[in-house]
Amino acid sequence: MRSVAAVAALSFVLFRSPVPVPAAQTARPKLVVFLVIDQMRGDYPVRYKNLLEHGLKRLTTQGAWYRNGAYPYLTTLTCVGHSTIGTGTFPYKHGMVANEWYDRETEKTVTCTSDPDTSIVSYGATTGTSESAKRMMMPTLAEVMRGTSKSRVATMSMKPRSAIGLAGHEGDFVTWFGARGAWDTSSAFTKTPVPWFVAYLKGNPVDRDSDKTWERTLPAERYQYDDDVPSERGSAGWDAKFPHPLGRAGDAAFLAHWLQSPFADDYLEQMAEAAIDAMKLGTEDRTDFLGVSFSMLDAVGHAFGPRSHEAQDVIVRLDRSIGRLLDVLDKKVGPDNYVVALSADHGVADIPEQISNGGRVAMPAVRSAIESVVKKGLGGEGPFLAATAGGDFYFKPGMYERVRADRALVGQIKSAVGAMSGIARVLTSDEVSSPAARTSKDPEIRAAALSYYAGRNGDLIVIPKENWLMTQVGTTHGTLYSYDQRVPVLLYGAGIQPGVRDENATPADLAPTVASIVGVSLPSPDGRVLTSALKKR
Repeated sequence: MRSVAAVAALSFVLFRSPVPVPAAQTARPKLVVFLVIDQMRGDYPVRYKNLLEHGLKRLTTQGAWYRNGAYPYLTTLTCVGHSTIGTGTFPYKHGMVANEWYDRETEKTVTCTSDPDTSIVSYGATTGTSESAKRMMMPTLAEVMRGTSKSRVATMSMKPRSAIGLAGHEGDFVTWFGARGAWDTSSAFTKTPVPWFVAYLKGNPVDRDSDKTWERTLPAERYQYDDDVPSERGSAGWDAKFPHPLGRAGDAAFLAHWLQSPFADDYLEQMAEAAIDAMKLGTEDRTDFLGVSFSMLDAVGHAFGPRSHEAQDVIVRLDRSIGRLLDVLDKKVGPDNYVVALSADHGVADIPEQISNGGRVAMPAVRSAIESVVKKGLGGEGPFLAATAGGDFYFKPGMYERVRADRALVGQIKSAVGAMSGIARVLTSDEVSSPAARTSKDPEIRAAALSYYAGRNGDLIVIPKENWLMTQVGTTHGTLYSYDQRVPVLLYGAGIQPGVRDENATPADLAPTVASIVGVSLPSPDGRVLTSALKKR
């Protein structure tokens, strides 16, 4: 795995000079806090404003809120978004192009943070290979701070790709809830379990939430839309209507229910409080970094949809959890000693059955159409495709070279797939792989190009029509449409000038802006310093 220094050095060589640190800043804060709400659409703070009374209300009314915040790229997915927020760069540069992709060298699908050279360091009994930022090609703000300012770095989430996307290649406490039901980390970050967290877990086991029932936090009439509609589905054995019992500790269903409920986000917030205490974050002579990614809005949103009472109640609970965390920061770090950056990794589409102009793409049929056209054009026996990952289609070795050599055949593939229900466009890797494509006036080519990293994306990139999903149940994200690209971009606290801003911004702007406040430089950020959010001296 590359060292932080090696990554940074390579970045300085390959890309433009680092963004200069503005001189208009006052004393540096003692703590940087990055909060990511997985699947938080940009319109939620407006649509569900009447539900907000605590932390989210405080941030949107007392912070610098960029209401037109949005990602400019195509693959609006969790790993991509967290890596963009963490590094201040877009996927064509940081290389984390999806949650998973087909690795041509091993001829296997890999997840973005999987690393066979690491081992699990578990707080349970889990063993095996683990996760790291090995495939991330740029350093994060957190690791730059750690390397240049001796900052202590703590990040946590339910998902490894979320915690790692904020931490980067190293960190003092980088932890997630493993697939086998225990909190885990990786040998990339520590060789042994972190002692303070071992003690914390003994007093705060996850199953303390057993026998609880998820009810609405507020009266039902405070929530928009209906609680149970025909197209809404439950998850983890639940139906689509409140209440949702978690079950008993030890039951097979308990963890599945807990990981689809706001109780998991509540637990994460309390972990963050414990980390502040145990690691003395923001209380010593340095600027530390705390990254918390809340995952439950994503888990609930995929199953129940963005209009559901369940999704709304997760937001209500997050509003309260973030409020508690801000109160703790005020008390233990000081209201003038920390800065908060908040965003989301992506938004989400409506469930197609709940709107008039949506539908679902039959992905097996898309693959079949490509296979049929190639077989007719080149002959021989298929399959000609090696794999698919989302909208990316990968040909077997040597096959794309044969396809691209025949322009008529490429056109036939595009026509055949483009004629199918729900397909907006088919692009080839050649169309999106050049630097010029990243500034194209064609919005689809530009968005796909900003998402493209050579060797990781497919040979063909299929873009669905607006409100058409490449999944057959629930809802999802991962497109260039506003419901996926638009997310909150918020700054609050030390050095921040409050106010609502209507200028364009991206989540990639957060890292360079905070870097300017704490006095470090990021190598070659795509994001810019949001000077309108900074207090003048």
